[in-house]
Amino acid sequence: MKKIVFALLFISGFTFAQDMKVVNGNFDFLKDQKEINTEFDYSNFTMMKENKPETQYVEEHKADLDKKAKGNGNLWQKKWVAAREQIWTPKFLEIGNIVFSKAGKDVNFQEGLDTPYTLIVQTVWIYPGWDAGVMKQPAKVTTNLKFVETANKSNVLLEIASEEAPGDQWGNNFSNESRIGEGYAKTAKSLSKLLLKKAYK
Repeated sequence: MKKIVFALLFISGFTFAQDMKVVNGNFDFLKDQKEINTEFDYSNFTMMKENKPETQYVEEHKADLDKKAKGNGNLWQKKWVAAREQIWTPKFLEIGNIVFSKAGKDVNFQEGLDTPYTLIVQTVWIYPGWDAGVMKQPAKVTTNLKFVETANKSNVLLEIASEEAPGDQWGNNFSNESRIGEGYAKTAKSLSKLLLKKAYK
């Protein structure tokens, strides 16, 4: 019985819908672009169902961890800050590029390129999810994806809203940061598939 319950919970986590909506612009400018400069903006996002500022979430989570074992709050905060560069950004770039490669397209996302256009991945909202072994809930990541002119970033050529991309893995995943990373991977996968349909037919 426990196995059946777990299977149902597991499947429900992976059927969580993600909404990717074109806010404005079109895909025409991308069709001849093989490399897309990519920047990540983690400067101003909210968290949890209450839409807490990230700073509030961090302070509260640190305090909770310190109640259980003093000093663990600071250790976690270092992992939280490092997750941007060590997990979230790499997951987005890696999975997005894999989708292009599997489709036989010579297109890729990279940081630090000098290209005509830049994709800005702006984090809007994060829900870290949880994993209690038998029961679990995926992370959710909401981002605003803006394709801009590199030389004039106020000129937005295409804007896509990615709502609540689910983040989870097969089996158990007890790391909030890792689950969130899977949300960025899902975002990249959905974006690359959309670009394949609209820009790289």
